[in-house]
Amino acid sequence: MPKSFKIAFFELEPWEKEHFIKNLKNCEMQFIDEYLNESNAIQIKDADAIGIFVYSVVNKEVLDNLPNLKLIATLSTGFDHIDLVECRKRGMTVCNVPHYGENTVAEHTFALILNLTRKIHKAYERTTKGDFSLDGLRGIDLQGKTLGVVGTGSIGQHVIRIAKGFEMNVIAFDKYKMLKLARNLGFRYVTFDNLLKNSDIVTVHVPYDKSTHHLISDNSISKMKKGVLIINTARGGIIDTAALLEAVKSGKIAGAGLDVLEEECFIKEEKQILSQHFLKECDLKTVLQNHMLLKQENVIITPHNAFNSWEALHRILDTTILNIISFLKKKPVNIVR
Repeated sequence: MPKSFKIAFFELEPWEKEHFIKNLKNCEMQFIDEYLNESNAIQIKDADAIGIFVYSVVNKEVLDNLPNLKLIATLSTGFDHIDLVECRKRGMTVCNVPHYGENTVAEHTFALILNLTRKIHKAYERTTKGDFSLDGLRGIDLQGKTLGVVGTGSIGQHVIRIAKGFEMNVIAFDKYKMLKLARNLGFRYVTFDNLLKNSDIVTVHVPYDKSTHHLISDNSISKMKKGVLIINTARGGIIDTAALLEAVKSGKIAGAGLDVLEEECFIKEEKQILSQHFLKECDLKTVLQNHMLLKQENVIITPHNAFNSWEALHRILDTTILNIISFLKKKPVNIVR
């Protein structure tokens, strides 16, 4: 590798920095603890590559401050925080980590499901106050319930495998049906409307793009069973926050488990609400609705934590190292098209 190749990494923990230093010895590295934005991009104007996570927004304004940038390595599967069109215009390569946490995110999905169905969060909060009453804590079994899985990619498949272990009935929707997989795992594909109508629990595992923006909306919620549970460990924009909030308050939706929120950039650093840059990127009304969701006792929100296991994080780092080394060898892998 050329000694002069400069990489700037953002949002890393100390042990992650050590891992990169150990495995990218011939690169010149700079570590910035905060997420990338227009202001701190100036500090790394000579960077040939950047390593970022989902809270680092790469848009035209940021790229204008990075004239030497050739490679963007996002330490995530999702890449909606990167302006791909602008990157292509500038001849930049964008790489992601396509697989790292299929089982990890699926396990977190069921952690949310079990918290809702057995009211574990409420029981825990109550017992910390010395109250061991069972009043209001009666839950429901998963056995025999119908789980509707939206998206049967790698994560969705792991969710289905876990669901079958609970002896759940599983139906799924995906634009691309894998019928052999359905036979092997014992689930069946249905239309989206059919899934909404017949599921006791709906869990979302699709990428976020224009076609999936507000896939769960007023219209789709109206087709669901009264008392349905909704789980989202994919991307916040897939669910219309206003529609979800109204359905939770009305009782149409009995509970929601969310690891992602719309405009979650605000939720991570609320003081950024005062920034004109972020006001352009985010919708203040949705942020306030997110805060109203936080106040609902039948809504569980985790801070984009579904991916966060030691095993998954090591897979992320190792794949990112592979992406950087392969790029330097002029044989790039895991390119986002």
